Amino acid sequence: MKITTTIAASVAALALFSTASLGADLVRKAPPKPVVAAAPPCDLAFGGGVQSDYNFRGISQTDKGVGGFAYVEPRCKVHPNIELYAGIWAWSTKLPTTPTAEVDVYGGIRPTIGPVAFDFGFMYYWYPKEVQQWFNNAALTSLTTTPTVFGPFTVRDTDFWEFYGKATWTVNDWLSLSPYVYYTPNWLGTGAKATYAGGTVKVTAPSAWFPSDVGMYASADVARYWIGTFNAFGVPFDLPDYTQWNAGIGFTYKVVTLDIRYYDTDLSRAACFLLTSDPSGVTSGTNTSKWCDATVIAKLSFDLTLNNNIK
Repeated sequence: MKITTTIAASVAALALFSTASLGADLVRKAPPKPVVAAAPPCDLAFGGGVQSDYNFRGISQTDKGVGGFAYVEPRCKVHPNIELYAGIWAWSTKLPTTPTAEVDVYGGIRPTIGPVAFDFGFMYYWYPKEVQQWFNNAALTSLTTTPTVFGPFTVRDTDFWEFYGKATWTVNDWLSLSPYVYYTPNWLGTGAKATYAGGTVKVTAPSAWFPSDVGMYASADVARYWIGTFNAFGVPFDLPDYTQWNAGIGFTYKVVTLDIRYYDTDLSRAACFLLTSDPSGVTSGTNTSKWCDATVIAKLSFDLTLNNNIK
């Protein structure tokens, strides 16, 4: 009986040892879980496009003609909720001082708190190779680039800089609200202080409505521009304030966006001429400009980032 018990105990112990060893071996041989690599802290965004008119805050910058643009923006996350960035945009233009382009140099910080993404920074608007325009006759109906006794028509240098603050509140998957404010102490080299403030509402269509990689949105924007006193020529006068608004729809496919938008302002053509120095108002003898009129603009653009789109 003792022998039988001893054998039974030995068999049980051997079975227990074998099971434990097998379990340990299984644990050792289980495939390791894949490690998800952390996103790189720095990235590079870039893009460009073409549009039927370059409209800046309700006013055409290309004499109601076609324009192109391109940009590049390095950015780095110094904290999961804080991003630093800098960038440069270039736009083709057709302006009174005939610069080769508009070049915007900017930088700032983008902190995020919950569903709200903030953006604080500055922007410098550079218009290279500008040429000042002068009146060429006593009737003030022609212009020249040579200084005359009839006085200047434009300022010599329209470069200026702005501070800005923006926020985007992502309310849910389909709605976002984006208020903003910009301020400059010297609007377009005129000596006038200016504040531009408004907001954008954007509605994004559910992705289930469209095939893969296709999307759609609708958005509307309204803003007020408060512009101070022109004093660049020694005889100060008040520049008109105005309201601009736009609304449109956009279609996206991967990195490409087609945006079709209606723009308008409450500026009269005479007030528009005062703000824009549109040369056609001089040569026509009307002192008016169509650059602030209602218009519909189509824009085709692409936007990529190095980490997400370049493998």
